Amino acid sequence: MRIPLTDADAGARLDKLLVQKVPGLGRAGAKRLFAEGRVRIVAGARGRRAAKGDVAEPGTLVEIELDDGAGGSAAAPDPEAPLEILLETPALVVADKPAGQPTAPLAPGERGTLANALLARYPEMEGIGFSPREPGLCHRLDTGTSGLVLAARTREAFQTLTRGLKEGRIDKRYLVVCAALDLPEAGTIDIPLAPHPKDRRRVLACVHPRDVARLSPRPASTAYEKLREHGPWALVEARAPKAARHQIRAHFAAIDHPLAGDLLYGGEPVPGLEGRQALHAHLIVWKGDAVIPAFTVDSPLPESMAKLLE
Repeated sequence: MRIPLTDADAGARLDKLLVQKVPGLGRAGAKRLFAEGRVRIVAGARGRRAAKGDVAEPGTLVEIELDDGAGGSAAAPDPEAPLEILLETPALVVADKPAGQPTAPLAPGERGTLANALLARYPEMEGIGFSPREPGLCHRLDTGTSGLVLAARTREAFQTLTRGLKEGRIDKRYLVVCAALDLPEAGTIDIPLAPHPKDRRRVLACVHPRDVARLSPRPASTAYEKLREHGPWALVEARAPKAARHQIRAHFAAIDHPLAGDLLYGGEPVPGLEGRQALHAHLIVWKGDAVIPAFTVDSPLPESMAKLLE
């Protein structure tokens, strides 16, 4: 999304302008966009990552990398939407999302998403979250990714959990299937990420210094450990406490080990993985604090991924 700034916008803070100009975004949603480096200021041929305290300058352009369908109407309850809950407390729930189900609506009036299902069972989530489209949701998974999603039932829990995610105090782990050949037993991928300049569906792993200089990417780190191999495939556990959009997918592609089935990032098409990539959010661990007691939730490897390793 692009917003040209005019004389009428001069001197206004950018975060407040975004709330006004992007329907349904909200203050929390705007704050997240700035924190994730998804707002840029473009003047002429040059651009830079924006901070929420920046003020509008007439004649410049603000570029916003929104989630698909961000802004617009609120999610509606849908009791028919798939919903599997692995943990329920008065403060939060942990859902196990299947691959193919969007986390939140992609268009006004859309049903069947995880957000629709959560709102139907937990109406108290309405008004809690980054935007009306994401009631209760503390984070998201790509439509083609399966696994654990954390959602809050109270505002206090939402603030506590999203702060814990931002600070890396919630241990989130993922299972990945990728090509085994020449993959080290363990490692850390430290490559900054930026919105792709030519394809808004993707992010760009900025390996080349030129990309770092022109795109002002945000830091990103993914640690991984190979668990086992079978034939051409390796099962890998990845850890990315502050995982940004598409981080694990882009990072493994950048080291020439794209995820099985991840066509967007150069992965091979694999029978049985149509409509998904071999990525599963399998573990969430919270050590607890004065607001929310400790919990651990694990989700087994989906059958479609497990079959690659049989």
